[in-house]
Formats: sequence, structure tokens, C-alpha cells
Amino acid sequence: MKPLPLFPVTMVGSWPRPPELLRALRRKQQGKLSAEEFSRVADTAVLEALQCQESAGVDLVTDGEQRRDNFYSFVAEKLDGVRLMSLAEMLDVVEDKAGFERILQTLDVPAFSILNPTCVGRIRLREPLALDEYRFLRQHTRRPVKIPLPGPYLLTRAMWVKEVTRGVYPTKEDLAEDVVEVLSQEARALRDAGADFIQFDEPVLTELVFTQGETRTFMCAALAARKDPAEELEFAVELINRVTAGLEGVRTGLHVCRGNWSQNEETLLQGSYHPLLPYLARIHVQQLVLEYATPRAGELLPELRSLKDKELGLGVVNPRTAEVESAGDVAARVGEALELLPAERIFLNPDCGFGTFSRRPMNSAEVATQKLRAMTDAAVILRGQFAASGSATSEPTLPGGARR
Repeated sequence: MKPLPLFPVTMVGSWPRPPELLRALRRKQQGKLSAEEFSRVADTAVLEALQCQESAGVDLVTDGEQRRDNFYSFVAEKLDGVRLMSLAEMLDVVEDKAGFERILQTLDVPAFSILNPTCVGRIRLREPLALDEYRFLRQHTRRPVKIPLPGPYLLTRAMWVKEVTRGVYPTKEDLAEDVVEVLSQEARALRDAGADFIQFDEPVLTELVFTQGETRTFMCAALAARKDPAEELEFAVELINRVTAGLEGVRTGLHVCRGNWSQNEETLLQGSYHPLLPYLARIHVQQLVLEYATPRAGELLPELRSLKDKELGLGVVNPRTAEVESAGDVAARVGEALELLPAERIFLNPDCGFGTFSRRPMNSAEVATQKLRAMTDAAVILRGQFAASGSATSEPTLPGGARR
């Protein structure tokens, strides 16, 4: 793993896709553009996303998920036994049509704009999920590289659509066995190729604790949750730990948020991470990547102090707003985290990606770049204060002269 400075700045993953890439993606999905032709367009988009990160001073870069339709549906192109279905198509096959329609009406998202990877046959890797993304990015940067992957619980719930899946996998748990195997293979291939950070995305965990069993999420993954939330959380912990078991030599992280599909904050989930902490504490990853830049996330939890074996990927800018946070405000938020954790365990990142779904970016590349610069400027301030104090454990002076 490449060395990182104090207060490393990184991304959660996604970056807004340029119009030409969206056109190419649409044509590829329609069978009008070959994979090779699409890759040439995507290569250019990845390099543009990388240039924005490097020019902003980001320490740990991603490829912006430019090749992906969204952060989890892209697996349909890589796996046998999976096909993309729009939410409108889902409505045609689900038994509880009234319940599914209520979900669509609650969400601020058109039914045609999100595609779900649905299991229709026995799944196995047809080609690597993200190894090609890593190799291309590695050729074009000397900076450490983060690769986001959908987590095993998310993928299991997303792909398990009872009405079309149970003929192959009688239960969700049966499907999970092969999901764990696929992700385990991919994570180890990325580690062996030299990836610096593998981040598993499990945003749907918050849906379990914030809705108390009332399905309300941006993924049809919600259809697969029919147990008590505590049972589902135990299931999620087991799956993630099976994927990361023995995965040494690479930093691993878990990203948990409250949804990132709309700029209308009222449609997104809200609530403290407190109910999830006992489960997060037992998940075998080095870092928890958590959103904390919006009031919906609540205050930083004192209990984070007890997670002595974990780093915190601290969300300090909101990817959904046009307002650009100041470096001083970001540094002040980090100062609050320093009350709970030592400096060497704090990373700076946006709450979520800037373009979770390809056709529904949360921001422009220009605004996103400015938000990255706010984080890197804040990191420079904080590093300077720690250097001046001569100790990573001393109390730095925050912008404006305040002490933490």
C-alpha cells in the first residue's frame, strides 16, 4: 500500500459523466455500440475525472465509476445469470404491484432512469468486475487508487427478485453464497494487482434501521427484505466478513449513507448511525466511510471513540448542493472528529459520490471539483497545524484561532 499523508483526501467513488459518455452508454445498452468503441469513449472520461481529482490535490483517486451505469447495476455486464431491468419492468413482474407503486411514488426518481441487476440464472464471473478499471487508472496516475465495489448484502438484495430468481436460487441466502464467492474472487484479484483501497458500498443498511421495516429506498433491493431488521443486519455482517476474511495487504472500507439519488433532501433517509454501530463495529474492514456533511446524518457519535481498530472516512462536503463548503468549515468539522479519534485515523471525503446514477448526476464536474479543493485546502491547513505543533496527538488550532 502506498503511503498517504495525514488527513488523506479521497472520493467515495462516482463522478458526473460527460454527455458524450452518456450517449455512448445508451448506444451500448441498445446494442448499437461495441464494447471496444465504448471503452475508447470511457477512457477519455476517466482521464478527465482523474485530471479533476489530481488538479484539486486529491490524495487517493478513483476512476469516477465512468464505465458504470450505476454503482451496482454494472455487474450485469460482468456476470452470467444477471440482466438489467428498469423499475418499470420490475413493476410488471412483482406480485405486490401496489406496494411497489407506492415506492416509486415516494421517490423523486423516474421509473425508467434506474436499472436493477436482476438474477435470472446461476451467477458466475464472466469477466472481472473492476480489475480492468483499476489497471487502466493505474497506468495513468502515480497516486494511490481506491476501487469501490458493491457490497455482498446490497448485491444479494438487489439481484434477488423472488418472482424471477427463485427458479434458480430458492432463497436469498442461496443466492448470497455465489455473491460472496464472486466478490471474494474480485477483491483478491484487485489486491494482487496492487489496488490500495477496496471500498464496499452498503447504503441499504440504513434503510433497515431508519424505516423500521417499511420499504422506502432508491433500490428495488428493498423488495428482498422481509425479515426483522436485526436479522437482516446480522446477515449483512456475516456476508461482508466472509468476503473480507483473509484479505490482507490492502486497505478495506465500508461506505454507508442514507441515499444519494436526489437533490431533494426530504426524499432521502435521515437518522443517526447509532443503531448501526454495534453491527459496524463487528464488520472486518479497516475504515468506515460515513456521511456527516448534512444534518440528516446527525451529530458525530461519541461511540466512534470505541472503534479503536477502525479509521473514519469522514463525509465533510455534500455532493448534492451547489453551495461549495469553505476550507475553514471543513477543517472545523474535522476538528470535531479529532475530539473522538486520532488524526492518523481520519480521512476526508464527500458524503457520497457525485454521480451515483449515470443519468442522474448530483452535481456538475465544476462544482464537484471546487468541493474537492475545499477538502484538500482544509487538509493543508490541518497538516500545517500538526506540523507546527510537532505532534499528531496535539490539539491543533482551527481556522479563526479556535482550539478544538
